Amino acid sequence: MPADSHYDKVDKQFGPRAQAYIDSPTHAAGEDIEALAEIMAGKRPHLAIDLGAGGGHVAYRMAGLADHVLAVDLSQDMLLAVGATARARGITNLTTLCAPAEMMSLPDEHADFLASRYSAHHWHDLAAGLREAHRVLKPGATAVFMDTAAPRSAVVDTHLQAIELLRDRSHVRNYTAAEWVSALAVAGFQVQTLSHHPLRLEFQPWVKRSGTPIPMVAALLELQSGASQPVRDALRIEDDGTFTVDKVFITATRT
Repeated sequence: MPADSHYDKVDKQFGPRAQAYIDSPTHAAGEDIEALAEIMAGKRPHLAIDLGAGGGHVAYRMAGLADHVLAVDLSQDMLLAVGATARARGITNLTTLCAPAEMMSLPDEHADFLASRYSAHHWHDLAAGLREAHRVLKPGATAVFMDTAAPRSAVVDTHLQAIELLRDRSHVRNYTAAEWVSALAVAGFQVQTLSHHPLRLEFQPWVKRSGTPIPMVAALLELQSGASQPVRDALRIEDDGTFTVDKVFITATRT
């Protein structure tokens, strides 16, 4: 990937911190992973893709519910850690592919299930990533997208995007639920369900996990402490900078 491209920024952000994301309680569990497992249990796919696998927590859970799981991520270091963790857990049906979401080197209509969690807000191009997900899925296949979401309020949205970018330079955008529905429809998916869930992010683990530089941590705390009351209320900002963001869980069918 070209030096200093967005893909390079993502790789540099996550590769050195692979173990932190594997160990992260925020990423390792959640009602969304259990809901995903319930959906998969009724389908038992042959090949399931974890798109933007990160620490691999979706892939590990999927491995017991599919014949084969392919963990896709653009960080080779992250995938090496995922592969090692899978082997340590006795998972034998998981392989990895190093590629950005927008350019998977897979045949058309290759998989019959796809999930993506906490990844799309780092994609260089959401529309291209969703088109690629559509391309590699078989007609009628199910896709599940789980991600932090932007609020409808412009002032709250601006605050959220600002703290996300200060914390992590690879951040692109948290999308609203309406933007998700529109983008999925344009890519050729039919949304079946969409639900909202709160995600509380403790400030110190949040910045430690991403390796946020100390000056940026100070700027983040300044933004959090100086937020207007409507922003504080919407994001449930606490005295130590901890906040709560909306998370969407979307199921869609590849038309």
